[in-house]
Amino acid sequence: MNIEFDMYQTLALAVLVLLLGSFLKKHIHFLEKFCIPAPVIGGLLFAILTCIGYSTGLADFTFDDTLREVCMVFFFTSVGFQANLKVLKSGGKSMIIFLFLVITLIVSQNLLAVGLSKLLQLNPLVGMCTGSIPMVGGHGTAGAFGPVLEDFNIQGATTICTAAATFGLIMGSLIGGPIGKRLIEKRNLMDTVATEDDSLLIEDEEKHKRHTNMYAAAVFQLILAIGLGTIFSWLLTKTGLTFPIYIGAMLAAALIRNIAEYTNFTTIHMGEINDLGGISLSLFLGMAMITLKLWELASLALPLVILLAAQTLLIGVFTYFVIFRIMGHDYDAAVLAAGTCGFGMGATPNAMANMQALCDRFVPSVKAYLLIPLVGSLFADFINSLVITFFINII
Repeated sequence: MNIEFDMYQTLALAVLVLLLGSFLKKHIHFLEKFCIPAPVIGGLLFAILTCIGYSTGLADFTFDDTLREVCMVFFFTSVGFQANLKVLKSGGKSMIIFLFLVITLIVSQNLLAVGLSKLLQLNPLVGMCTGSIPMVGGHGTAGAFGPVLEDFNIQGATTICTAAATFGLIMGSLIGGPIGKRLIEKRNLMDTVATEDDSLLIEDEEKHKRHTNMYAAAVFQLILAIGLGTIFSWLLTKTGLTFPIYIGAMLAAALIRNIAEYTNFTTIHMGEINDLGGISLSLFLGMAMITLKLWELASLALPLVILLAAQTLLIGVFTYFVIFRIMGHDYDAAVLAAGTCGFGMGATPNAMANMQALCDRFVPSVKAYLLIPLVGSLFADFINSLVITFFINII
């Protein structure tokens, strides 16, 4: 039996799995603790159902995922609007250094993924499915680049990326706290705690307040950036390189945001844009999850375990020896290391959860609470997309 869903039905089904995931997340402590996104929870259950239907020959599901791409572009356009150079410039030396460390982590994850996949005699693009796409990128980037890799004949790339992203969410939360705790206790870092100035939190709170009458303007700003982005994307195709469909919109949004910041010719409604981006991401993930083909993972089970274990080892070594030492080998650096485990293998909420657990046990770290959200949310996804695009084109 072939069950077909048109694009409106696919969107509605994505909302249903999102609501189911939200319900389960509220009632199952494990899911709440590890910050598993609601669309992933509900969507994975539905993907298991479609896998059973396919494996038994009872039903084959077909989806029109046209709106998935629309939601994806809206989400990454909202990410582009967050790339505020004023924040980076005003954040001081620590923010610049931490950003370069994150870029180093992104490149290292991809180098490890590509190199290890060659040792395992796999297509390097399969390795990329376990690199910074799902690690630093999380489920949003996994769902976006999966179809790009499938265009290069990597069967099941979206499924592999999503599975790796889910693994990363859990492992990043599991290892972050213990790494930070070990650093603090082994090196007696409580002696390095000092009162910090929180004036680096330079983003004006007024810009992030939500006003119901501003959501329409925020939608218009997103649409204008997407329209301008189509021109940028067209120009990028002239280079002969392969870029994801949203890259032009993301660059256009970053350009508009920074022109607005430096000229004050208009107000960018960041609070509303962030909300709209979050809604778009939830719908995008919901549609991405229900279209997963879990049976495509069977032949790659063992290589995936090896690749993901290597990524876990990398993030542990990188945060313990590199992040901690370069960021000052003090209490703040230890909390930063724990937070980097969170967004380096999952998402910024996981990073915040890791740091919250440490700060509840010891003392707050203003520096870590500043750097992780700004770099993790404002710049990491933006830079990650550019680095991934570079790797895909040189492999």
